[in-house]
Amino acid sequence: MSTSLEAIAPPRVAELIAEEETRFREKRRRSHELWEEARRVIPRGVPSSFQDAAPQPVFVDYGKGSRVWDVDGNEYVDFHNGFGVMLVGHAHPLVVEAISTRAARGTHFAQPVEDDALVAAELAKRFHQPQWRFTNSGTESTLDAIRLARGFTGRDRIVKIEASYHGHHDALFVSVEPPADRMGPEDAPISVPYSGGIPQAVVDLTTVVPFNNLPVLGRTLERYRDQVACVIVEPVMMNIGIVMPDDGYLAGVRELAHQHGALLVFDEVKTGVTIGWGGATERFGVTPDLVTLAKAIGGGLPCGAVGGRADVMATIDDHRVAQLGTFNGNPLTMAAARVTLTRVLTPQAYSHLEALAETLEGGLQTEIARHGLPFHVIAIAARGGVTYWPERIRHYRDYLQVDKKWAYLSWLYQCNRGVMMAPGAEENWTLSVQHTEEDVLRYVDNFKEMARDLTR
Repeated sequence: MSTSLEAIAPPRVAELIAEEETRFREKRRRSHELWEEARRVIPRGVPSSFQDAAPQPVFVDYGKGSRVWDVDGNEYVDFHNGFGVMLVGHAHPLVVEAISTRAARGTHFAQPVEDDALVAAELAKRFHQPQWRFTNSGTESTLDAIRLARGFTGRDRIVKIEASYHGHHDALFVSVEPPADRMGPEDAPISVPYSGGIPQAVVDLTTVVPFNNLPVLGRTLERYRDQVACVIVEPVMMNIGIVMPDDGYLAGVRELAHQHGALLVFDEVKTGVTIGWGGATERFGVTPDLVTLAKAIGGGLPCGAVGGRADVMATIDDHRVAQLGTFNGNPLTMAAARVTLTRVLTPQAYSHLEALAETLEGGLQTEIARHGLPFHVIAIAARGGVTYWPERIRHYRDYLQVDKKWAYLSWLYQCNRGVMMAPGAEENWTLSVQHTEEDVLRYVDNFKEMARDLTR
């Protein structure tokens, strides 16, 4: 049996969404009250605009292990995990112990501590970059990587992938899911600011190319010969679902960048330690010139890091590039990062995550086949998602074919049945080392119920 998306009656989908939205709101009345109160003093009622998602934000009370509880008392298996931060799970005993011990001895000095070099050495082993500096977020990490690349090469232009999100600083807040009527042709995309407040002069220095398209990248680098400081790439795109690189694509990007005197930057803020011990660098066997990290390396605390080749990072030693931050290498964060990297995210932990991914992917593919649905699943260790399209997505322009109502309906089904997903249409999950087979099968059971309701 095979069911096309068109064969599922739109009125039926709209009916299910309306039913699930009603159920959602009825079980989250306290969240709605808090949201209304917050909107009086916080724009959109949330501290980050990503958190303001339909039908309303969910205010969380606490988390433990693989679970979180909201302020209305609803319990969830957490597949959101703080947009990919909580790979260790919530309140992991080793992380709690490390933070508590460090907090009792002082939380901030703006002076180096012993853990700084220990964490840097661990990252060097995992990502094959000899030199590291710390930041406090993914945005700061990619900002510093761009500055390092410009300072090292003496060039101003950067090349990024269309629809990749690299944080909210001006240089990279460009063509993040650009509108179809503004993005231009595939072989020469137009750079589009994502937000007001970004100077056009900054936008003009950021050139956009599609993912998985080496010919366009090559022509772009040739067009801006001797102008490009770096090409920055998410090795696996993760803000339009999960988009895998073609075989040989990442190595090809590195070769083209180097042919034109530009650096290759891997933004591993999301892939980082979530898809393998050494992230995408290890998984795909391609080492860039600079790598940016954040999210999962800090065990739940604000963190970030940028690592790179010795000659590139020497621009900091030589006072050619400034890399600063009062909270860089904060002792509380470093204590959490040290225990996370050396005692929690062990090879055994990755074996566990791979086993969970296999169970989850297999269960979902079985249900997709049983109901003849034109969807597919990608799962890579802790990260994964359902793509509501029959064919593999290779870049943003493929993704524009996907109707976001399917992911929204799935999100409602999961939340209403005890699985918290990240808000938005991207349908992207993060597991933790504290998740169990029972946890992932709950997601499969919820998906099975939705599939049955769609095709009955």
